[in-house]
Amino acid sequence: MNSTLSVRGLTTSFLVGGRWRAVVRDLTFEVAPRETLAIVGESGSGKSVASLSILRLLPRDASRVEGSVRLEGRELLTLAPEDMRQVRGAGIAMIFQEPMTSLNPILTIGEQIAEAIYCHGRIDKASARAEALRLIDRVRMPNAARRFHDHPHQFSGGMRQRVMIAMALAAKPKLLIADEPTTALDVTIQGQILDLLKIIQEEEGMSLLFITHDMGVVAEVADRTLVMREGAQVEAGATVEVFARPAAAYTRLLIDAVPRLGSMRGTDAPAKFPPAAPEPAVALAQDLQPLLEVKDLTARFFVRSGLLQRRTGAVHAVEGASFQLRPGETLSLVGESGCGKSTTGRSIVRLVEPIGGSVRMRGQEVLKLSGEALRRVRREIQMVFQDPFASLDPRMTIGAVLTEPFVDHRLGSKRQARDKAAELLRRVGLASDMLARYPHEFSGGQRQRIAIARALMLDPKIIIADEAVSALDVSIKAQVCNLLIDLQRSFNLAYLFISHDMAVVERISHRVAVMYMGEIVEIGPRRAVFDDPRHAYTLKLMAAAPVPDPTQRRARRRLEVEEIASPFRPIGYAPPPARYAEIAPGHYVRQDA
Repeated sequence: MNSTLSVRGLTTSFLVGGRWRAVVRDLTFEVAPRETLAIVGESGSGKSVASLSILRLLPRDASRVEGSVRLEGRELLTLAPEDMRQVRGAGIAMIFQEPMTSLNPILTIGEQIAEAIYCHGRIDKASARAEALRLIDRVRMPNAARRFHDHPHQFSGGMRQRVMIAMALAAKPKLLIADEPTTALDVTIQGQILDLLKIIQEEEGMSLLFITHDMGVVAEVADRTLVMREGAQVEAGATVEVFARPAAAYTRLLIDAVPRLGSMRGTDAPAKFPPAAPEPAVALAQDLQPLLEVKDLTARFFVRSGLLQRRTGAVHAVEGASFQLRPGETLSLVGESGCGKSTTGRSIVRLVEPIGGSVRMRGQEVLKLSGEALRRVRREIQMVFQDPFASLDPRMTIGAVLTEPFVDHRLGSKRQARDKAAELLRRVGLASDMLARYPHEFSGGQRQRIAIARALMLDPKIIIADEAVSALDVSIKAQVCNLLIDLQRSFNLAYLFISHDMAVVERISHRVAVMYMGEIVEIGPRRAVFDDPRHAYTLKLMAAAPVPDPTQRRARRRLEVEEIASPFRPIGYAPPPARYAEIAPGHYVRQDA
């Protein structure tokens, strides 16, 4: 086969404790001209190490790369460092997962793109800047000329990723390696980036090596798919064939773990995914009194400027949010980053102090409480955060992490706390003998299970899950969502589930509230919102969800490319009152002016 990239017997080892340990073993594949090959696997499978090995970006004193890597027939592993430097960019370019760590915060984005052009071509600096402006426009960035002199921190995550794509295209590479380029992005921005990569690949005629853990994304972009697990190849083939007839059980697990938008059509109760067998519907009693009542909740962050640091404006993070939450119910708050959903969750427990509105827990006004009364309410409303590693003290054992809140709230003796911690570890699928371990000894999914167990130590009535599965591999995400459903049924828990992923929300929710620019624009029973969405923003979120069907890979979403609107308002701004229309029982849609 006439290949752009040919990899044969790639084996990468790291020096650990004086011994070489192979983390990629005997990997063999080819990427044809204009072809997209996806390497897919969970965290730790070796897929990113394989890409860094191809570009020889691993530290030479602690790594060893064996085998053969050929770019259009030219062996890369034996090239001199100066020649390899020219290959990087002009032959093979790479886009990384987190663009903010790949961009220089001191330089403007125009300077950084121009530098990449200047370094790889015989071109003067003025021509390099003109070409950089053309590339910024090429990646469909609004107001390209005006944004040329902006710094990375002035861009959203999706726009920063567009800058990285422009830099990768600077030297007209033959192969583009995209290493999890959409994992950290909202689902709508992910859709825009995937569409952009398709368009640019077609226009430039380059090959694409796409690295991901999400089979839904694989179905969208890949001509062929290679599945990796624990450093080795599990199977490879045409993407359509891999999805239709997976040869390995692990591949089937990855495919089944992808939530499919529309799979819950016609049902009312949450259900595990993938369901091993039909599950009985668990209907909520309609006459239950609300546990939590939120009315006209408003939270703003004031901006100060000038020599005297006077208030010059405010970020309207949450504006007049109202909803109720009943025992045993899951209400999902869904929207893009910056829409106010996390601030809503934090305002309820007063980690952020709202400036107006009402929050009632079983009839008690939370916003007027202080001291011990507030502690008691917080005991009943626990939070699980997006990054469990950041919310677990690395110096404390898991046993200490779990028992600390129980002892601090004087709910029993240390012996009782330890017994309860051991039992809850078993309930979340971990062994009780893990209590002596530290957070770094667990995987991301295991740490999230520990965070859930810690929240349960105080016997809460409500758990606020703030993007609790967003950072997890797709199969681990499915496991944690299934765990939440099991725990809800066992303990009659109520969840405020905060997410940007409509497919996950559809599977786990009883009711859904869609947030945009700090306001709830649509709210209602999950079945009503998903079967009959009415607000334009709800439709946009649903259209952006990846479709795990490679036969629809060429279909384009035609999502508009736009910066997320700013919620900053000048001092004295009074938002117009929101008006809602009830289009079905309990299903309300904001009427935009």
